[in-house]
Formats: sequence, structure tokens, C-alpha cells
Amino acid sequence: MSLRLKPYPATKDSGASWLGVVPEHWAVLPNRAVFREVNERDHPEEQMLSVTITKGVILQKALLEGSSKKDGSNQDKSAYKLVCPGDLAYNKMRAWQGALGMSDLRGIVSPAYVVVRLRENNCARYFHYLFRTPQFAKEAERWSYGITSDMWSLRPEHFKMIYCSLPPKEEQAAIVRFLDHVDRRVRRFIAAKRRLIDLLNEQKQAVIQRAVTRGLDPNIRLKPSGIESLGNVPGHWEIGRLGRFITLQRGVDITKEQQVQGRIPVVSSGGISSFHNQFTSRGPGVIVGRKGTVGSVYFLDGNYWAHDTTLWVKEFGGNDPKFVYHLLKRLDLKRFDTGSANPTLNRNVVHPERVAFPPVDEQRAIACFLDQRSHTIDSLSRCLSRHIDLIREYQTGLIADVVTGKLDVRGVERPQLEEAEQLSPVGDEIADDATEEGTKLEPVEEVTDAAG
Repeated sequence: MSLRLKPYPATKDSGASWLGVVPEHWAVLPNRAVFREVNERDHPEEQMLSVTITKGVILQKALLEGSSKKDGSNQDKSAYKLVCPGDLAYNKMRAWQGALGMSDLRGIVSPAYVVVRLRENNCARYFHYLFRTPQFAKEAERWSYGITSDMWSLRPEHFKMIYCSLPPKEEQAAIVRFLDHVDRRVRRFIAAKRRLIDLLNEQKQAVIQRAVTRGLDPNIRLKPSGIESLGNVPGHWEIGRLGRFITLQRGVDITKEQQVQGRIPVVSSGGISSFHNQFTSRGPGVIVGRKGTVGSVYFLDGNYWAHDTTLWVKEFGGNDPKFVYHLLKRLDLKRFDTGSANPTLNRNVVHPERVAFPPVDEQRAIACFLDQRSHTIDSLSRCLSRHIDLIREYQTGLIADVVTGKLDVRGVERPQLEEAEQLSPVGDEIADDATEEGTKLEPVEEVTDAAG
């Protein structure tokens, strides 16, 4: 942000530790003076809402869409509570984790949720920002009761006893206008960074594809492979079934007696799941997800235990393990799964796949090339991801400072926000600390212990 914010000229102790000092002209009131609980029921025809930690109140169908979660609501929804736009809804058991928010929607929520409504015409979105700060989450935790943390509950009578800050209404509107502007900027920033990461991943796949199917010499003479997915390959490469070059073996389940803590990684289809003191194979090794995360591919330098949910390369046939790793990544082995409710990868289906292998010296050169380029793409991706984390941290801290009166936004007018938007476009910059070294955007897959 190019706007400079200053603290309020006069402050006072709020009397609430989670708020700290607040502007002198702000009111500090218990929630019972600001909200009233509502228990309107008998609206079974209304759409179902969910209260989430990340987004607050959203449509339940939006939460379930594209996920493995199922609708766990009762068929009879007559006892479900009505939520109107401007109401605050929170999950009693998860309020201390941030599962609350002011609703923009009309719908119903589980009877286990709490719904409160503003007593006066205050700005609901101001309280949405206020109650979703880490500071309020800590205060909600302090007022929650239960035997263990997974049973802590913020009861309505205790929510009403929590004190909140209450700026004048016109100031509430100014705060919301400013924070909505910041939110738009942050969303644009994150979207731009994610687009860059996606582009790098696309480039990475293209570099791997070319290196393991064409080699490193752009002038090499090619021949038809007879394999549609490969096209032409260098004339001196061997073409044949995958099982001719390497042998995949099913992993071994680990018994309770063998589960002794150690330094040997146990590799399942999702990666390293634990560390024990026994191993099935000596490294370097290449492991493929057989069940669960089907088709995932991992490379390990040292010894490892290949779990029953994996296939591992038992015999490399003199081929370079790292080249085999990249080749298996390119093959997209997930397409060989059974397609059932519990997808499984069978080695007897993978072994017949026709592939092309260069001489082993060339395999090593290709693997070395990809290793060198992996540092570039990984540095850029990590840097971009770190930028996303930092902007989120910045936004979280800024919201807390503004809604609790540590920073004054009263002098920031809409024209200033619009001008800042025009003068400081978000997302056009690339990771400066990565590009200063003179690196190029030629991404490849990183090869590390337990990396996929």
C-alpha cells in the first residue's frame, strides 16, 4: 500500500486485554449490549449455510462442491436456525479457531450453531473483520469451556460477556471501505503470484518432457518411436516395454513389532509417513504410489522402507535412478489406476508401457541437467509462495490494527484508494531475490529426499 496510516491522536485503555488501547472517542461495550441472540426456526425450505474458518459464512453446496465431504445435515431441518444478511453466526465448538462471520446470505444453519443480530444499525462488516482477528480468536478461546480442546464451546451467555470496540457508525463505514480495498488488492496479488507459479509448473513439465524424450542435443537425428505419446526420439535410443528396463515391486506393510523409532524413512503413497530403524531397500530408490495417492513418484538417496501402498523399483537394470525417476513422472502413472472406488496401481499394467531409454551415460547427463535446473524453479516457486504468505500475514496484522483502533483510516478517502489502485498495480513484479542472480525461467522437477 502506498497510503501512510498514522495512530489516533488520543487513546484510552479499553479495559479488555484483547483490545488493548483504543481511540478515546470509541465505545467499548459487552457483546450483550451490541448483539441479541436469535433463534428463528421452522424455515426448512431455506438454503443450507456453513460457517468456515477460512471464509466465514458460505453456502454449504460451495463447501461440498469438488470435495469428498458429504452433507451431514438432518433430513428434517425444521429445528435449524435462520440466518439473515447482517447476522453473525458461529460454530460453538470452533469459534476459538475462527469459525465465525457476519453473513451476506439468507439461509439456515445447524441448531448447534449460535446466531446473533445487531441491536442497532451498526456496520455488520466491521464486526466481521473484528471477530475474525487472531486476537478475538484468543479471547474466544479464553471464554470457551470443555474437558479437552476438541470439546471447547463458546456458549451464547459467554459470548455476550466479551467486550468489543464500537467506533462511531461513519467511522465503521470508513474502516470497512479501507479494509475491503486492501482485501481486493491482496486477492489480486495472490492471484497473480499463483498464475506465475502455474506458468512455472507448465514450463517445468515441458522441460522434463523434452529432456527425457529428446535428450539434450537439439541437433540429434531422430527416428519414429511408433509410440503416439512419444513421437520421434533420438535414433540411438532403445525402445521397448518398461519392464525390460526396470522392475517394479510391491512394497511391504510394516508391523507393530517393526515400528521402532529410528532414522529410516517409511515411504507411503503420500510421501514419508514416519521414521523407523529398519529398511526394505538400499538407496538410491524410486517409489511410486500404488494406493491412496496413486501415481505419485518419489526419489530417495538413502535407505528406505517402501510401504505396502507403494511400488518401488527393485531392479534398475543398470539404468540411472534419477533418470528413471523423471521418466516415471513423465508417464503420468495415475492414468493406469483401476478407476474403482479404491484406485490401485498394478505393476503388471505398468510394465508393458512402451518407453525409450538413452545410453546410461546420456541418462546421467539428462538427470544432471534437470538437477541443475531444479534449483532455479524451486527457488522461484518458494519465493513466490513466500510472497503469498507474507502478504497474508501483512493483511492479518493490518486488519487487527485498523479494527482495534491502532491505525487511523479516517483521512483516507475513496479517491485516494482509487488512485493507489491505479498507481500500484499488483502482481506485475517477479521474485526480485530470485532473478537478481541472473537465472532464467527454465523450471524442472526438483529431485530431493522424499520430494515428489
